[in-house]
Amino acid sequence: MNPVRDRFYYVYILQSLKNKHWYTGYTSDLRKRFDEHQMNKSTYTKGKGPFKIIYYEASLHEEDAMAREKYLKSGMGKRYLKNRVKRSLALTG
Repeated sequence: MNPVRDRFYYVYILQSLKNKHWYTGYTSDLRKRFDEHQMNKSTYTKGKGPFKIIYYEASLHEEDAMAREKYLKSGMGKRYLKNRVKRSLALTG
């Protein structure tokens, strides 16, 4: 396995700086996808930005990222995320 050549799939959480809501997604190009959200090119977040990335994970397999996204959108997944990022969110206000 060569980490430089392997493609990663990212599950990410954005927080709207406008309404403070969280948006969860997955992508193979995190920078490009973040830019798309910032430029209102995403249907679900259009008009709700600007955003900041508050959390992300990387997986080698797209199926793993898809499953993780589904979990993080569930009730248990949301609780996990709130516990995982509560310190960093408290520091940034």
